[in-house]
Amino acid sequence: MEAFLVSLTTIAVAEIGDRTQLLSLVLVARYRKPLPIIAGILCATLANHAAAGFIGLWFGSQLRPKMLEILVAVSMIAMALWTLKPDKMEEGGASISAAGAFFATLTSFFIAEIGDKTQIATVALAAAYPNLAAVVFGTTLGMLAANAPVVFLGKAFADRLPMKAIHYAASALFLILGAVFLYRALWR
Repeated sequence: MEAFLVSLTTIAVAEIGDRTQLLSLVLVARYRKPLPIIAGILCATLANHAAAGFIGLWFGSQLRPKMLEILVAVSMIAMALWTLKPDKMEEGGASISAAGAFFATLTSFFIAEIGDKTQIATVALAAAYPNLAAVVFGTTLGMLAANAPVVFLGKAFADRLPMKAIHYAASALFLILGAVFLYRALWR
């Protein structure tokens, strides 16, 4: 349960203001079909985070527990610093196909998540927790928790969020997780 809850909250908070949340806004503005967009986010995130989770499990099996916890701690601290740099949607960054809202969301979300901080966090979480299903479902639900309100409420919701405070809170969460893993590695 810890793996699920840590994964869910970490990704939900870290995702706020991320480029994929901006992508959700672009997709809903273009297609105005929230359910296929949510379904595309779900499928793309499951596929992307499952792949990241398998990579994390492999790393976790290759390293000694103490070294693994130090590596996860350093990764979480790096994520804390990365979170302080807000993402911006690049011009032409989202490739919108005419195949429909679902396929446009599926492909653009999958590509946008490659190398994103939430994917890297999923690798680190899967390396730290042996329950791959709990990590992948947690990170996927965290992604949906952050993106579904944007899809359903659109720009009016996104414009009212205190983004700077949210980025600081996400950074603090990553720092706390990093400190917990560092404590486990060095003093447990």
